Amino acid sequence: MNVLAVYSIKGGVGKTSSAVNLAHTAARNGYRTLVWDLDPQGASSYYFRIKPKIKGGSKDLIAGKRELDDLIKGTDFENLDLLPADFSFRNLDLVLDTKKKPTHQIKKLLKPLAEDYDFIFLDCPPNISLLSEAVFEAADILLSPIIPTTLSLRTLEQLKKFIDENNLTKLALVPFFSMADRRKKMHKDIMTNMAESHAEILATAIPYASDIERMGLERMPLNGYVKKSQSTIAYDALWQEILVRIADIEKKTI
Repeated sequence: MNVLAVYSIKGGVGKTSSAVNLAHTAARNGYRTLVWDLDPQGASSYYFRIKPKIKGGSKDLIAGKRELDDLIKGTDFENLDLLPADFSFRNLDLVLDTKKKPTHQIKKLLKPLAEDYDFIFLDCPPNISLLSEAVFEAADILLSPIIPTTLSLRTLEQLKKFIDENNLTKLALVPFFSMADRRKKMHKDIMTNMAESHAEILATAIPYASDIERMGLERMPLNGYVKKSQSTIAYDALWQEILVRIADIEKKTI
């Protein structure tokens, strides 16, 4: 089981759309896949037409009164399940803070699912908090979407600094460009310069495209209503890059 957290300090960078579409791509390729919607806004849950509600909320979940496998919902797509959000997740930091080892709680909850899934995607809220630290502890890969703009790049540097300062050596940070508009000279220049100076950034960029924006209307992953477009091709290519990066990381740990 590989745990992939789709995370950014900055909001509005295509985090949820990337989590949903990458998870759907993995499932289409035959991998048993779960999305855990950790954002109290419940955008991933909305895209899968599942009510963002967990009985007992975050308090019972972290207290161990509810097992994750009791809360998982099937989606309309083969090999793809969802653990929905709950509005009480807005208090997850406070709930985690009551536990003896708060940053180990997400990893502890995910451990029993190791035999059930090949990939678990964590759709994370945009901030650095106790929940973020618990996600960093649980994840194998931190997929970080970045828009080719100065502010988005700044948050990437802040994230790298946090990882280094907290000695999170087992966490692999894998950034990729999202909402990229190659018609804009600034976007093109930033992507070119960053590719030369940051080898960790994946080569595939997810475009700023109207078919991705339609996800909110269609309430399903992109490939559920668009069979082939620049966007679907980009997500397929990005997923293949991620698989290669995972294989490279696993080789280094052997």
